Amino acid sequence: MKPLEQILVVDDDRGIRDLVCGFLGKHGYRVLAARDGREMLAALAGSRVDLIVLDLMLPGKGGLELCRDLRARSAVPIIMLTAIADESDRILGLEMGADDYLAKPFNARELLARVRSVLRRAAGPGFNGSGAPAVLGFAGWRLDLARRRLESPDGVLVGLTSGEFDLLAAFAEHPGRVLTREQLLDLARGRDATAFDRSIDVQVSRLRRKIETDPANPQFILTVRGNGYSFAAPVAPVAAAGS
Repeated sequence: MKPLEQILVVDDDRGIRDLVCGFLGKHGYRVLAARDGREMLAALAGSRVDLIVLDLMLPGKGGLELCRDLRARSAVPIIMLTAIADESDRILGLEMGADDYLAKPFNARELLARVRSVLRRAAGPGFNGSGAPAVLGFAGWRLDLARRRLESPDGVLVGLTSGEFDLLAAFAEHPGRVLTREQLLDLARGRDATAFDRSIDVQVSRLRRKIETDPANPQFILTVRGNGYSFAAPVAPVAAAGS
């Protein structure tokens, strides 16, 4: 039997912590709680964590710095809780590697939907068993949709967040097609495109830094002014590693 997914809630507000932990616990998740970065690291050292709900404003190290530190060593999905009026902090959170964000005050059911969506994206294959190829190749790169891995032409595994992976998969599954930001949000997030457009711009910028030789002059992910983006590289199915 598959073990229950475990979520770490990091927030110094006891009321929010208790609310989120209680609500997620009632919906079938195991939940850990931490008040700050120190307790978060202790929890990560002692337990398997499948997703982190991380508040932006914390005593000591703030959520943005903790997110950046986590992303340097782990691909664990992160949902950032942000101040409702500060769009710049939300963009910074995505820049630092957060997979999603939710503005305070928030509805607990919306948080649950975001948690389910991010966990589904992190765990599931890029194709849904319909017979489509599990590995796509472009310009020597290998995108393994089943194992959710990206391998460079040199054979090096490239670390991607779940959001980055799903965005790249959306591009690779629709090469040569101009995709609007709304379409990319739908394809990559698997839910209605309620996020602001710049979240896609942030994800694209991060992807370019990881796959483009010169991110300022991209060859793969092209900007189509006034419309969105297009993936310019030819894409073809390739044999899975070891096959």
